[in-house]
Amino acid sequence: MPTNPEETRGRAEKLKERIAENDCLYYVRDAPKIEDSEYDALLRELAAIEAEHPELLTADSPNARVRGEPRGEFVKAIHGEPMRSLDNALDVGELRSFYDRAAKSLGLSEISDTEWVCEPKLDGLAVSLIYRDGLLERAATRGDGAVGEDVTQNVRTIRSLPLRLARASCLDGVIEVRGEVCMSREDFAELNRSREESEAPLFANPRNAAAGSLRQLDHRVTASRKLKIFLYHLQNPALFGVGTQWEMLDWLAGRGFPTQRSRKLCRTVGEIEEYLVEWGDERFTNSVNTDGVVMKLNDVRLREELGSTAKAPRWAIAFKYPPEEKQTKVLDIMVSVGRTGALTPTAQFEPVRLSGTTVQRASLHNQDEIDRKDIRIGDVVWVHKAGEIIPEVLRVDLEARTGTQTPFLIPGACPVCGAAAVRLPGEAAIRCQNKSCPAQLQEEILHFVSRQCMDITGIGDKLAAQLTERGLVKSVADIYSLSPDDLTGLDRMAEKSSQKLVAAIGESKGRPLAAVINALGIRNVGKKTASDISKRFASMDALIAADEAALSSLDGVGPIVAASIRAFMEDGHNISTIDRLKEAGVNMTSGDTGSHDFSESSSSEVFAGRKFVFTGELSGLTRPEAERIAESLGAKTSGSVSKKTDVLVAGENAGGKYNKALLLGLEIWDEQTFMEKLKETGCGI
Repeated sequence: MPTNPEETRGRAEKLKERIAENDCLYYVRDAPKIEDSEYDALLRELAAIEAEHPELLTADSPNARVRGEPRGEFVKAIHGEPMRSLDNALDVGELRSFYDRAAKSLGLSEISDTEWVCEPKLDGLAVSLIYRDGLLERAATRGDGAVGEDVTQNVRTIRSLPLRLARASCLDGVIEVRGEVCMSREDFAELNRSREESEAPLFANPRNAAAGSLRQLDHRVTASRKLKIFLYHLQNPALFGVGTQWEMLDWLAGRGFPTQRSRKLCRTVGEIEEYLVEWGDERFTNSVNTDGVVMKLNDVRLREELGSTAKAPRWAIAFKYPPEEKQTKVLDIMVSVGRTGALTPTAQFEPVRLSGTTVQRASLHNQDEIDRKDIRIGDVVWVHKAGEIIPEVLRVDLEARTGTQTPFLIPGACPVCGAAAVRLPGEAAIRCQNKSCPAQLQEEILHFVSRQCMDITGIGDKLAAQLTERGLVKSVADIYSLSPDDLTGLDRMAEKSSQKLVAAIGESKGRPLAAVINALGIRNVGKKTASDISKRFASMDALIAADEAALSSLDGVGPIVAASIRAFMEDGHNISTIDRLKEAGVNMTSGDTGSHDFSESSSSEVFAGRKFVFTGELSGLTRPEAERIAESLGAKTSGSVSKKTDVLVAGENAGGKYNKALLLGLEIWDEQTFMEKLKETGCGI
């Protein structure tokens, strides 16, 4: 190690340069020149110098990527120039209309008089990065286009991103670049595997995983998620001698920024369409999810002539590929049982590659869905991924029928406990009527112990299954009778972990009344409604005694919810469970609120403040019920789709709203995804 201050500082700077150079070679260019052991030695030497000389630990040090305490909240970041989204074209006809409008606005007879740059459209989260005097100063999400969130600490953890630009490109003042944060398919699969092992909720797709990772308050969690970033835009390019999009991408790559390698300079509409066909196949082998191709006018000067609308530039457009459809064969239809007893059929079919992943099953939702599409075991069917996310059976290939196919009826008996399964008036679902059904009980346990209910850490899917299979828990009230001796010897339950779980169970007795009401799993009663009820009725006894008129007087509690509560409280099994919880010492009054904040401010970020639109036919709920539940979790609902819509929930036979949502590039959930999101919030559905 150097002995004098100047040599030490010089060595530290040299190490930072070598590490940054090799980060670029490894993470950006996929062309490493040194072994991992040599790279690690450089990091260790730099860390040793910085430990002995803390003043040398600067913002551009690789050891500064993850440091500092987790933040309490995100602060707003105002964009100097709005971050506009792109208009979409869903077919070649819409593309040609776009070209014609651009040519006409530029006074050209044909669009072929211009050049266009085509790049894959990454399925990620747009960000703006500001460098001051070559150092990364701020990173922000797009937000509403005018104001985003400051995610600088989290973006700094992305290894492929330079924290300091090469000295040759360090200019006085500010450089702003924009790009997309995303996650590779491989890293996404690994993340979900690890979450499954820890019994944490799985991410639906790489984009959701990337967005959730970038918005972590603890940047150390972000650092563990292996995010990637690709840059594609330089603000005020003329100041840097950049006159075209092609030069812009070269400029970014030359400064160490990761850019996409697949791009094409096109001079005719035919060349553009050739690229669309070519990338339509290649996108499924790309390491990062792409859902289309972006086309940008190459000449920056001509872009200024075309300008932008309030929403999107007139010089660029995104071509969105239609969902991929393929044929496969239905091998079987299996039925699972949920917490409310609903029997859900799932088609099991021959493995088929869809949108880059192998798919072997898809939910059929209910008997009406099976009958409407006439799906039989042995049928050849067309399948796709709704929104390139959720596998769905589209239709049966009737010409492939041979007469050997078997019609399917959801059984009249529960496949788990054998009890009667019936379809109640006004419902699409067929439900097991046995309240002691092991399948229902397992789901009830998971809901009861969830964070927004009794918040008992340590009970996941596997342990809940063991508790029911061994008869240790026959009612959620039995959780409070568990002892370390009962738990020790179960899978992954040694003596210490058993004692820890029993202690967590004991601590949960002081949870607020609102949490207890939510934990009971009353249909149509979620966290927000439970909180409102607990404020109106001072105790569980008062709630049990309340009639439908008193319940309906509460804001947000209509006849359907009031009827659900009364039906629950008139059931002897439920009252017995409540009595046993009382005997166990569980809090039953609103006066003892415990230490947990069950207020609306803790609403799930998945729903709170976001605008939802529901369309199509839902099987488990009516649309008004679904809207009310979403609103109880802090969401806003609307009857029409617009650019201000955050999520469209699409049931069966979704029509114009679904197509408009696709055109606007909105987030789309099917009913199964909606119910899964509700389950994650602890909503009692």
